[in-house]
Amino acid sequence: MKVKVISILEDNYMYLVIEEQSKQALAVDPAVPHRLLEIVKREGLSLIGVLTTHYHWDHARGNKALVKEIPGLRVYGADDRIEGLTDKVIDSQELKFNSINVKCLFTPCHTSGDTCYYVWEDDCTDAPAVFTGDTLFIGGCGRFFEGTAEQMHHNLTKVLASLPPETVFCGHENTIKNLKFAMLVEPENEKVKEMLSWAKARDDDDKPTVPSTLQEEFDYNPFFRLSEKAVQKFTGKTEPVEVMRALRKEKDKFKKPKDSLPPQAMLALQWGLLMSSKDHMGSAIKESD
Repeated sequence: MKVKVISILEDNYMYLVIEEQSKQALAVDPAVPHRLLEIVKREGLSLIGVLTTHYHWDHARGNKALVKEIPGLRVYGADDRIEGLTDKVIDSQELKFNSINVKCLFTPCHTSGDTCYYVWEDDCTDAPAVFTGDTLFIGGCGRFFEGTAEQMHHNLTKVLASLPPETVFCGHENTIKNLKFAMLVEPENEKVKEMLSWAKARDDDDKPTVPSTLQEEFDYNPFFRLSEKAVQKFTGKTEPVEVMRALRKEKDKFKKPKDSLPPQAMLALQWGLLMSSKDHMGSAIKESD
């Protein structure tokens, strides 16, 4: 089983899960269908299904075009709002595509229909993978648009944490911003420092930071570290769900700190000349993270 990472839009990822022997493939969140089809054609693949994590346009926008282009293509998801949906799935449902197996994991919170997909191949030594959409990011989690802290706590600590510590492919490249927030939460966490340095180097080389592993997330992702003293001190809470709720509230307000500004910009900022545009000094918080 091979997973092809495809960068799209501003910071989204879509994926192709390829059964290398048959050259059949599943797409995950193919929001830019023409690019996906170009890759499918170039690599001689046969697209047999689409896995959609949630209905937001930057994940589901390409479904209708793909169904139109490939008659009989099946589009899977757990929310009727997903464009082009042909097969509605339920929690723990398993799908079979030749030797590739997919288990659907219902993880409502970012939206009420969010679903992660745990994928593995029969008789294969390659590690299984979980596609988490906007539920889990490297170093972070998705916003609670249609759900609660209780739901996200369950998603991370019960649903995803119950999986083997395997490979995580998320829906966005938010890693640097997430880890800068993690540094704010746990300034003495060496794993966060190490991961942030690595992510910056990847960004400098214009390379993705996906995938990570669930095992690694427990070391530096504050949303997995609710019982750590530093995380509880930062939030002023001790009960895990309340820690989760407080963390998300702080993350919603967080602007990624910029690296050092030129002296002229700092002087202008001090004199208030840039105050009218201060919100542009940092990256805007995307709706996903």
